[in-house]
Amino acid sequence: MIRAFLGIDLPEEVRAALTLQQFLLPLPRRLEPAAFHLTLVFLGEVAEPALEAAHDGFSTLRAAPLTLALQGLGIFGGDRPRAVWAGLAPSDPLMALQARAERIARLSGCPVDHRRFVPHVTLGRFPPPPLAEAMRLERAVAAGAGFRAGPWQADRLTLWQSHLSSRSARYEVLADYPLWGG
Repeated sequence: MIRAFLGIDLPEEVRAALTLQQFLLPLPRRLEPAAFHLTLVFLGEVAEPALEAAHDGFSTLRAAPLTLALQGLGIFGGDRPRAVWAGLAPSDPLMALQARAERIARLSGCPVDHRRFVPHVTLGRFPPPPLAEAMRLERAVAAGAGFRAGPWQADRLTLWQSHLSSRSARYEVLADYPLWGG
């Protein structure tokens, strides 16, 4: 079984802006800037035949390069925050491409999550902090609501394998899919 996901890598200037924003937040645990990415479809723990079928399907995706920008910050976890993220500015082409990629993954037999797609870049992932820390984090995220980075041109999708450890995840590129045409 291979833990994998399809996503979009980020240019260095966007990574730098995210790193600065991450520094300004009282995050209990930060992601390494090298790990910043936009996940389009989390495939989960996938058997090799399903991953190969998904790879074949992703190879057929045709879309024009995307113009993307980061906009705002958010928290996943509600009353028990567990992740802080930077959001993406609304993009109909991104949403359409994600829906097509998710459909390919499902048809390939990948155990795709059924949650609604919320385009974001995770800045920190952690166990829910004590109430006082959670409130401080929420205030800092609200203060960073005006965060912006980009725009940039995303001209390829990447299939990554995720290697988990007790401290973090390491990502290995399995394939790249250029965006061209439409």
